[in-house]
Amino acid sequence: MMRFLLFLLFTNTIVFAKAADVDVLTYGAKGDGITLNTQAIQKSIDAVAASGGGKVLFPTGNFVTATLVLKSNVSLYLSRGCILTGVKGASNYPYQQAGIPFYGENWVKQALIYANKAEHIGIEGEGTIDGQGASFEINTIKKPERYMNRPYLLWFVACKNVRVKQVHLRNSAFWMQHYLGCEDVLIDGISIWNHSNKNNDMIDIDGCKNVLITNVNGDSDDDGLTLKSTSRLISENIVISNCVFSSHCNGLKFGTESTGGFRNVTVTNCVIKPSQQLTTIYGKPAGNSGISLEMVDGGIMENISISNMVIDGPQVPIFIRLGNRARKHTDGAAAPGIGIARNISIANVVATGADITGSSVIGLENAIIENVSLSNISISSSGGAKADAMFRKLEVLADHYPEATMFGPLPAYGFYVKHVKGLQISDCRFSFRTADERPAIALENTSDFELKGIQMSTSANANGSIYLNDANNGLITGNSTYTAGKNFVWQQGNTSNVALINNYHPKIQADTNLNRKK
Repeated sequence: MMRFLLFLLFTNTIVFAKAADVDVLTYGAKGDGITLNTQAIQKSIDAVAASGGGKVLFPTGNFVTATLVLKSNVSLYLSRGCILTGVKGASNYPYQQAGIPFYGENWVKQALIYANKAEHIGIEGEGTIDGQGASFEINTIKKPERYMNRPYLLWFVACKNVRVKQVHLRNSAFWMQHYLGCEDVLIDGISIWNHSNKNNDMIDIDGCKNVLITNVNGDSDDDGLTLKSTSRLISENIVISNCVFSSHCNGLKFGTESTGGFRNVTVTNCVIKPSQQLTTIYGKPAGNSGISLEMVDGGIMENISISNMVIDGPQVPIFIRLGNRARKHTDGAAAPGIGIARNISIANVVATGADITGSSVIGLENAIIENVSLSNISISSSGGAKADAMFRKLEVLADHYPEATMFGPLPAYGFYVKHVKGLQISDCRFSFRTADERPAIALENTSDFELKGIQMSTSANANGSIYLNDANNGLITGNSTYTAGKNFVWQQGNTSNVALINNYHPKIQADTNLNRKK
C-alpha cells in the first residue's frame, strides 16, 4: 500500500499515514441493482486518487454504473458477492480519445472501465464485472460501423503497472479487455465468460510490453488470448502460463493486425479445450484453431516459444501464416510492406480432435518464414482424404484474411509447410482416425530442413508418407511408419540434396518414388 507524508502543523513532527481506502457506500452508492451509481463511484475513485492512492472498496451488492475512469494509484476491489454491472444503452458510454493512432480508433472508443496514461492501477477481488453485452445492438450497414457503440468491458491505454487479479469478467458488448500500448501488465487468476455479442474476444494485448498472464480460465465466442499490433507499437516481452482457454474461433492467436509485430513471447503450460457454450456467433463449438500465428499487415514476428500445450477439439491445432493483406493501421499511414516471421519454436504439444484440414506453416514466395522448430508434437486428426489431395495446388491468397481453414484440406494430414527456410520437425507423432491417403508431412519450396524421429501413420493407397516438392538441402533420418504404403518419400520438382538415413518402414514398397522400377 502506498504511503504519504502527513505534516502535523502543531507538533512539527512527521507521521506516516496509510493512503485512504474508500468504500463506495461513503459517496452514496447503492448495491440494489437499480440505482445508477456512476457519480458516486467516480467520486470514490477521485477521492482515493487525491489522497495519494489506495483502494475503492465494493461490498456485496449489485452496483449499476456507466463509464468509470480509473486514476493513477487507484485499485478497484470487488468483494465476493459484489457485481459491478454496466448499464444498458450506448449513450451512457462517452467516446474516449486514446491518443495512440491505431486500427479502429474511429469507431471503437467506449468502455465500462477506462484508463489513459494512468500508473499503478488495478482491479482485484473475487467479485464480478458484467457488461450486459447482449443488450447492445450491432450496426449492420457497413463493416467499420458495425463495431460502433459497443463498449469494451476494460480499456487501458498507455498505462503502466497494471494489475487485474482474481475478478470474474462477464458479457462484454465487444472485446472483453483491450490493453493498448501499456507497460508492466499483470493479469492473474481471473475468469472470463464472453458469449453475448459479436467480436467477443477474451483478452487483447495490443502493442504492450512486459506482460505476465497467468492462471486465467476463459471461454469466449471470438478469439481467446489474443496478441495484436493495431498500431506501430510491438507487443513484446510477454509470458503466458498456466491457463485454460476455450474459444469458438482461435484459442491462442497472434494477429490478425500486425503493424508493429510480436517479439520475445513465451507461452507454456496451457490447455485449449472446447467451449461450454454450444451455440455460436462465430466459429465452431470446439474452435477453429488451437494456435494461430498470423502476420498479414507488415510488422515482425520473432523469438516466439510455445510449449507444454494440450489442444483438444479445434479443427486445426497449429496454423502459422505470413501473408500480405497490407491493411493500413490508420487512413493516413503508409501501406505496410510484407512482414517478417522467424525464430519460432513450438514444442511438447498434444492435439486431439482435429478435422481433415491439417496444420500448416505457410509463407509467400517473396516472403520466406525462417527458422521454425516443431518438436515432440502429437496430432490425432479425423483423416478421410484421398490420395489426389496430395497434389492439389493451393491458391496463394496473399491478401486474404487469415484463417486456419482458408486453404481447405491441405496436401498433408499432419503438417503442410511451404515457403520456409530452416525447418526442424523432430520427435513428432501423426495419426488419423479414418484412413487418410495424404502424406503425414508435405514440404514445398522449403530448404535447410531436418525431419527426425517422426512416427507417422500411412494408408495403403498413399503415394508417400513424406512429400517433397522443390525441397532442398534436407536430412530425413530416424523416422518410422509401420503401416503399408507405396513410397516412404515422394519427390518431385527441383528437389535436391536430400539425404535419407536410418528410416524404418517395413511395409512400404520403396524408399522413394525415384527408386521404383518403371
